[in-house]
Amino acid sequence: MTLKAAKRGAISPFIVMDVMRAANVRQAAGEDVLHMEVGQPSTPAPKKVLDAARGALDADLLGYTDAFGVPPLKAQIADHYKRDYGVEIDPARVAVTTGSSGGFVLAFLSAFDAGDRVALVSPGYPAYRNILKALDIEVVDILTGPETDYQPTPKLLDRLDGKLDGLIIASPSNPTGTMIDRAGLEALAGYCRERGVRLVSDEIYHGITFEEPAHTMAEFDDECFVVNSFSKYYSMTGWRLGWLIFPESLTRSVECLAQNMFISAPTLSQMAAVEAFACKDELDANVARYKANRDLLLEELPKAGFDKLSHAQGAFYVYADVAHLTNDSLSFCQKILAETGVAVTPGVDFDPSRGHQYLRFSFAGSTADMAEAAKRLKVFRQTL
Repeated sequence: MTLKAAKRGAISPFIVMDVMRAANVRQAAGEDVLHMEVGQPSTPAPKKVLDAARGALDADLLGYTDAFGVPPLKAQIADHYKRDYGVEIDPARVAVTTGSSGGFVLAFLSAFDAGDRVALVSPGYPAYRNILKALDIEVVDILTGPETDYQPTPKLLDRLDGKLDGLIIASPSNPTGTMIDRAGLEALAGYCRERGVRLVSDEIYHGITFEEPAHTMAEFDDECFVVNSFSKYYSMTGWRLGWLIFPESLTRSVECLAQNMFISAPTLSQMAAVEAFACKDELDANVARYKANRDLLLEELPKAGFDKLSHAQGAFYVYADVAHLTNDSLSFCQKILAETGVAVTPGVDFDPSRGHQYLRFSFAGSTADMAEAAKRLKVFRQTL
């Protein structure tokens, strides 16, 4: 007899991980690879964080913590919002999570029921869509383009059919690097408040901005969820640590879910991350390199035929319209990797309906690697 398999696992893969595996196979075979596919810093955690981790290994039991995290870290996160955004956040509304992924799961489960309708932008981070689908929550696509910097607006929301229960936004965005300014965030908050739509704001790329600092949705809406992470700006991807600011009214729901699903975030990571907020100079030096990389690519990629690029104001991505070069971005990425050793991500990861005509370039690596990648792509373009 065939045993039942749940439909929840029948979701799309995270294709960037498949691309990374192909790049790693090439690298293991002794061929060089320039990584522009993976969205993670190429720098280690800050020195003070590493020192704190070593100290905790020697001095602490490293057992479970409270479901919402250790008080010193929660206090540091709350202080961060007061210092950098001018927003008062009660530490009791902060949950330390297993990466931003844990924050999204807690937000979705506590705010939405099966069958609810949650809108998100295409192109956008694929895990939103896939987690929602696994939870039997209906995904409502907001098709965006360069005319709105690939970001949602009240006008775009008005074009959607049916009532919405939720809206997910990201500023800076993956894969485009575009941002929503203060007025735009305020307009979205007001729109959702009037219609009873729960907002979830992905702010994991805050700190990595090149023109204007980012605003948090916590400035405009006490009932929203704000998700952040130590992975990007703080350069702690593998430490699997993030945080969630949640509405006071959902405190017990979020807590019970966290207790039962995760017990607590990794204790060693929590204790080390207390020092992360004291490392601004070191971390801002990383951001300066990202900006140099972005500026280099915005100048050099058009010379390789990639001339329709997103306005990358933050994060470490630029999104390219390559409809004039291919109608199959997945095969195109495979061809680029095979012929140049440059690994990039197909847009189908981020936009199921139009991503076959787009690529994402990550510029989180070294400036030397970005320059070499651009050089190889210019040679590649001449072969098409």
